[in-house]
Amino acid sequence: MFWKSTYNEFIKIAAKPRSYIGLAAITVLVSVILFAMKVDGLAYISFITASFEQTLSFQGNVLNGNLMAFIVLQTLIIQVPLLVALVTGDLVSGEAAMGSLRMLATKPISRTKLLLSKFLAGNAYTLIILLWLGVMAIGFGRILFGNGDLMVLKSDGLIILKSNDVMWRFFSGFVIAYLALVTIATLSITLSCFTDNSIGPIVTTMAIIILFTIIGTLDVPVFDHVRPLLFTTHMASWRSFFYDPIPKQEIINSVIVLLVHIAGLLGIALYKFNKKDILS
Repeated sequence: MFWKSTYNEFIKIAAKPRSYIGLAAITVLVSVILFAMKVDGLAYISFITASFEQTLSFQGNVLNGNLMAFIVLQTLIIQVPLLVALVTGDLVSGEAAMGSLRMLATKPISRTKLLLSKFLAGNAYTLIILLWLGVMAIGFGRILFGNGDLMVLKSDGLIILKSNDVMWRFFSGFVIAYLALVTIATLSITLSCFTDNSIGPIVTTMAIIILFTIIGTLDVPVFDHVRPLLFTTHMASWRSFFYDPIPKQEIINSVIVLLVHIAGLLGIALYKFNKKDILS
């Protein structure tokens, strides 16, 4: 019954027109970025590498699909949480507003399993969004620009990664990015349990992300102890896989923080959903 409920919840997501906004947005945005780089990419790369050209000589296909994929991810990974929250923030509150939660309460499944079904369905949708971003960024990037070594610019230097040492880094980075997006999905689902308004959880989720991001970027000592505990601080941890050497301990810390947020938020959601009045 649980897996059937999860399947039904995913079908509900697939039946909503708003679920395809994310896929459409990613398609358009990635296409625009790839087109712009195809037209003026060499000028963009020259601007980035200008400070290194006095000491380094760049040869080969610098403007390649791996670099395009990295640029796309760096540009869009901050916008993807909005696309996730747009759907997951409606999973509970939307049905509460329509009154369909009353009907679900008559089925032989506990509220805990019902919410977990929605949680898994939301995670499945999140995975599809991220996979489509990967296909657009890496797949179409390589088709248009070919393969080649990846040049990663850091604040303290430049890293060149061999083309045969890139794909596993992208895969690992996507795993961390997915964990960060699951945190966003869990947050929006939790907020969705507190209201019968579909817009509220979506707007509140984005407001929390913006607030935490501001706190994380403000170089103020009062936030030094809080900053490492915010999930937004670890949303860009996927970049760590493109450093050499890879900061393993930082990645482990990020995974722990994100998992703690997911577990804590899911626990709050389960408690609230089990106490929620869905019959009135």
